[in-house]
Amino acid sequence: MSTAFRNSDTHGPIQRADFGRVSVFFGEKNGKYPDGNQVLVRGTDTRAAFDTPIVANHIGAEFDATELVVMGHVHEDHMAGLHRLPAASVYVHEADLPAAQSWEGMIAAFGNAEYASETLLKFQRNFFYVPRPDAQGYVDGATWDLGQSRIRAFHMPGHTAGHSVLFAEPECVAFTGDIDLTGFGPYYGDAGSSLADFRRSLARLPEIPAKVWVTSHHRGVYTDREHFQRDLAAYAAKLDEREQRLLALLRESPKTLAQLVDLRLLYPPGYEGLWVANAETRTISQHLAELLADGRVEVSEDGVYRAG
Repeated sequence: MSTAFRNSDTHGPIQRADFGRVSVFFGEKNGKYPDGNQVLVRGTDTRAAFDTPIVANHIGAEFDATELVVMGHVHEDHMAGLHRLPAASVYVHEADLPAAQSWEGMIAAFGNAEYASETLLKFQRNFFYVPRPDAQGYVDGATWDLGQSRIRAFHMPGHTAGHSVLFAEPECVAFTGDIDLTGFGPYYGDAGSSLADFRRSLARLPEIPAKVWVTSHHRGVYTDREHFQRDLAAYAAKLDEREQRLLALLRESPKTLAQLVDLRLLYPPGYEGLWVANAETRTISQHLAELLADGRVEVSEDGVYRAG
């Protein structure tokens, strides 16, 4: 069931959907970045949150009563409400734990050390960023008993090394995080990202026995498995589309990695940002590694790639 309520601040109406003890509060534009969708679970013993996007700052008492935060992964837009919960226990998959505990850990996970100062100021200004040195690690299969509700973690890396899908029982609500099914497609441009892991995670996701799927961004809530799987297939197809675009560029003429980065694979040609060149470099490099392994691309000693 979906309803709307108006918070006492100036944020305006916040749409929500309730599934038993699980509630979804939709961020601006259905959780489109820089916002996200907030999941809260009301156990009889403990109240929990999955991540804390910008909208968390506008929910009020229902969010502020959170005692446990389970992070599906660590990025700035998923930490934007943590500053409101200094006493809450925070759990993060062990592979993302350093990124939650300190700024040095986060910038290392991004791999953008040359822009660390500018990025920190942006995150503090736009996402109320504060590190959580008290955060604790979890592993694949970890569970949290909330009293008549339980959370289970499925490690599904690729977007980040620790990215996990969080599953609320008995409602069978799966929070898929930044396997978000957006038209942009999968993002694996951080230092800790992995294209190969992302492929495996996308193949495993339908195995989770969910009845409801909630994405961090844009898509929101799915209650129809067929619809979810159709959009998941379209999302996964972006990987092959990028591969084919890369091959097409190399068929036009041999190119260096730097030349391919200038032409862009993720973003439109000419698109700039603090992180863009690094993200493009890591993304293209991973695709090139797969294509080299398959014999579909060759590289010369001076770093020039050509279609095989």
